[in-house]
Amino acid sequence: MTIGAQIRSLSRSQRSSILASYLGWTLDAFDFFLMVFMLAAIAKEFGTDVKAVAHGVFLTLAARPLGAFVFGLLADRFGRRPILMIDILLFSGLEFASGFAPSLWSLLALRFLFGIAMGGEWGIGSSLVMESIPPKLRGPVSGLLQSGYPSGYLLASIVYFLLFDTIGWRGMFMVGVAPALFVIFIRMRVEESPVHVVHSARSKGDLFRPLRELVRHWEVALYLVLLMAAFNSLSHGTQDLYPTFLQKQHHFDTHTTGWLAIVGNLGAIVGGISFGILSERIGRRRAIVLGALLVLPVIPLWAWTATPLLLALGAFLIQVAVQGAWGIVPVHLNELSPGRARGTFPGFAYQLGNLAASWNVVLQTSIAESRHDDYGLALAIFAGGAAVAVAVLSWIGPERRDVDFVEEAKGA
Repeated sequence: MTIGAQIRSLSRSQRSSILASYLGWTLDAFDFFLMVFMLAAIAKEFGTDVKAVAHGVFLTLAARPLGAFVFGLLADRFGRRPILMIDILLFSGLEFASGFAPSLWSLLALRFLFGIAMGGEWGIGSSLVMESIPPKLRGPVSGLLQSGYPSGYLLASIVYFLLFDTIGWRGMFMVGVAPALFVIFIRMRVEESPVHVVHSARSKGDLFRPLRELVRHWEVALYLVLLMAAFNSLSHGTQDLYPTFLQKQHHFDTHTTGWLAIVGNLGAIVGGISFGILSERIGRRRAIVLGALLVLPVIPLWAWTATPLLLALGAFLIQVAVQGAWGIVPVHLNELSPGRARGTFPGFAYQLGNLAASWNVVLQTSIAESRHDDYGLALAIFAGGAAVAVAVLSWIGPERRDVDFVEEAKGA
C-alpha cells in the first residue's frame, strides 16, 4: 500500500492527532523564533549589545528540560491530550507577556519561563501521534512533524517581513499569543493516545513510573541525550544567529533578511518530509547519517558567499540537509523509548540535549564579535562540527523500527 493510500485509510481522529502535533510544534517554534529576529532591535532599546540579549535564547533552551520532565510526567499520568492543551496556553501567554517587559532582566526572566512551557510540547505531541498511527507511517509522519519546526520559523520569517517595521519587537511578541486559539481544535477534534489508555488502566495513577523507567533504561537515555546535544547544536547552530548574520555582517534590511530566512525554511520543510519518507526504506540511522554528511559540502556556499542569490541557494540546501536529518528524530526517539514513559522519555532526552547545546548562540556571538562581526565563520564552525557529531553518534547507535506500540502496551 502506498503512503498516500495509508494516509487516506486513517480515521478522522488519527488525522487530527497528526495535524494537532504538527501545528503544535509549528506554533511553538513560531513563538521561539520571533525572538531571534529581534536580538539587535531589543539590544538597541535596552542600550546593550546582541550578546547580552542572546542570553534570552540561552535561557529559553536551558529551561526546556524542566518543562519536558514536568509536563512529560503529567502526560504519562493524566494523558497526552489535556496536558498538551495546558502547555500551549502557558507558552502563548508567556510569549504575549514578553512584549510588556520593562527591562532586559524582566525579559530574560519571561524567556526562561517561556522555555519551561515550550519544553513540554514536543515530547507530548510526538508521543501522541506516534502512538496513534500505524508503524509503517511513522517515518513519513515523523518528517512532517519535525517540519513543523521550520514551518514555525517560516511563519516567524513572514510575520517579521510583513509587520516588524510597523509594530516593532514588542508588537511581534504580542502576535505570539495566537497559538492559544489552537487549543480549541485539540479540544474538539483530538482523542487520547490509545497506548496511554492501555497504560493508565494498569498503572492506577503511578505518577513516578516514568521516572523509574528513565533510571532503568539509563544507557539508552544517556545515548539519546548525547545524540540530541549534537542534533541541537546542528539546528540551533545554523538557525538562531542566521538573521543576525544577515543583518550585522551583510547589512541587509528587514525584507531581505526575511525572504532569505523564508527560503531556508522552505528547504527545511522539503528536507524533513523527504528524509522521513526515506527512513522507511533505508532505516533511521542511515537516513540521519546521510542528511548530516550532506551539510558539509554546502557550508562554503551558505556561510561565505556575499550575494543574496547565492546566500539563498546556500540557505535552502543546508536546511534540506539539516532538517532532513532532523526529520527522523521524532520517530527514532519514540521507537527507542520505553512504552510506559513515552510521554516523558523522548521529550526529556531531546530537551536535555538542548540544555547541553544552549550556550551555542552565546559562543557563536562571542566568536563573531571577537573577529569583527564575522558571523559566517562562527556559523561554519558549529555547522561542520555538529554535523560530524550527529553522523558518528547515529551510526554507532541502536535502531528499533516497526514496533506496534499498542500491542507492546497490552503485553507489558
